[in-house]
This record gives sequence, structure tokens and C-alpha cells, in this order.
Amino acid sequence: MSRHPNIVVVGSFIMDLVFRTYRRPHKGETVIGKEFGMFTGGKGFNQAIAASRLGANVTMVGCLGTDIFGDSFVSSMQKEGVNTRFVIRNDNIGTGVASPVIYESEGDNSIIIIPRANQTLKPAHIDAASAAIKEADLLMLQLEIPVETSFYAANIAHAAGVRVMLNPAPFAPLPSDFYKIVDIITPNEIEAGQMTGIHVDAIETAAKVGKNILSFGPKMVILTMGQRGAYYFDSSAESHVPAFHVNAVDPTAAGDAFCSGFAVAISQGRDPIEAVRVGNAAGGLATTILGAEPSLPKIDQVLALMDQ
Repeated sequence: MSRHPNIVVVGSFIMDLVFRTYRRPHKGETVIGKEFGMFTGGKGFNQAIAASRLGANVTMVGCLGTDIFGDSFVSSMQKEGVNTRFVIRNDNIGTGVASPVIYESEGDNSIIIIPRANQTLKPAHIDAASAAIKEADLLMLQLEIPVETSFYAANIAHAAGVRVMLNPAPFAPLPSDFYKIVDIITPNEIEAGQMTGIHVDAIETAAKVGKNILSFGPKMVILTMGQRGAYYFDSSAESHVPAFHVNAVDPTAAGDAFCSGFAVAISQGRDPIEAVRVGNAAGGLATTILGAEPSLPKIDQVLALMDQ
């Protein structure tokens, strides 16, 4: 495999309006926050930028509005070397927005997403990018665009023998045939519970859930568990891979950084467990800086953390 694999990302653009406060408000309560930031984000965009910073040649497929937020995304992708020729600009609906709120007392966040233009990405747009998908080493998908569009892109890649990697977030019910053409699936604890109906509350439960998801059809399952690391499964192996110790500030985009770290490493021909370690390092580093795009690490930072 090339040191600079070709990765196509079909996914979302979300402008993040990030609020930081000490605690979660009670019902009907107003609290005064500590910090505000506005950052380009969205799972598709985050994964594209992260994969590019980690050394991949990345092509992005998605839909933006013709507004100032959309302009910001195009500018960021061009700056990061992401190919934007299949990024659609919609005159009739604005760029997607979200409001992540970070609660310091919990070390966690919650996010409200309004997809807007992302929901207008259709299979016809994927047809325009089909040649790029067929020539890729790996296709990355998430669920912030219509499921049928992601499924359509997956079928093109699968038919061409291209690896399909699905981050099933935010969770949505999927056709059983979708799971069968996915090579790599990367749910977190919440999404894994939604997929299986089993609450993930410990490493032992994670093992049960991972095997359950594997039975749906994917070749590899990586269950991401935040500070508890990640659990890897395939038909012949399973392994818990611990997280790296970092000074966490904001978990936004950590899962996206993990996905891109794993995607780039596995596309370079690395062993799956080593690829999970790369993902863990990338995801850990992404928690150390406020916001999505600013937190996505470069490959030298990831390698330095892995060497510690």
C-alpha cells in the first residue's frame, strides 16, 4: 500500500457553535457559560481533514449551502489539500449547523445538529464521484447524510473491491444488506448499544456487543470507548487496546480523529491492532484542544505520542 493512500470521504459539513460551561443546566434553568467558539466540523469534514493531516490523499463528497459557512469549509479544505471537486453548493438551503455544549464537571459533551444542506446529498451526486470511489484505497462513511446515499456509495465501492469503513454516527437503523458490504465499522459505546440493544457498561459487555455486531456482517468491528480505549474484533481475533493518557479539554471530533487514524494506517498496510493504536493516539490528541478542526492532529504529533 502507498504511504499516502487515496481515501474518499462521503459525508457531512456542520458548522459547530461550541459552548463551554461548568455543568449541565437543570430543566428550565439558565447558566452562564465560560467560553464560546465557532469551528468548521461535521463528521465527514472532520474525517477528511484528519485523514489529510495524517498523510492520505483525500477527496471529499458532500453538500454545502452558498453561505458564509459554506465558504469557510471550502477555504479550509483547500488549505488542507482536500480535493473538493465533488462538493456541491446548494442555493436553496444553508450549510449544516450544530451546538456542542461541553460540561467541565462531567468531562463530556452533548450536541444538537441541524443537518440542512447535508440532507440534500443524493445518489446522483455520488454517481458523479463514482470513478474516484472506484480508484480509492478506502471509502469513509458516516450517518449525518441520508442513509440511502451512504448505502449507494458503499455499493459502488464494494462492487469495485474498495474497502468500506462506516462510522455509524449518529445512529440510524440500517438495512441488513448495508452491514454486509461494510468492511470496517466503528461505533462508540452509545451507538453499539443502540445497534444491539445491549448497554455497554464494562469491558466484558463490550466484548459481547462487539461479537454481536460482527455477526451483522462487517469484517472488522472497532468499538471506541473514550478513556477506556478501543476494542477490536474480527472473525479470528479480539483485543482491547488501551487509550493514551492526555490532558483532555474537549472530546469534540475525537471519534472522527480515531476513525481517520485507523483508516489511514490500515490503508498503509499496517496490522489492525497497530492501526487501532494510531486511531487511539489521534483521538486522544483531538481531546486536548477546543473545537473540531483545530484539534485534529498531524501525523508527526500522533507518532510522537505513540513513541512516549
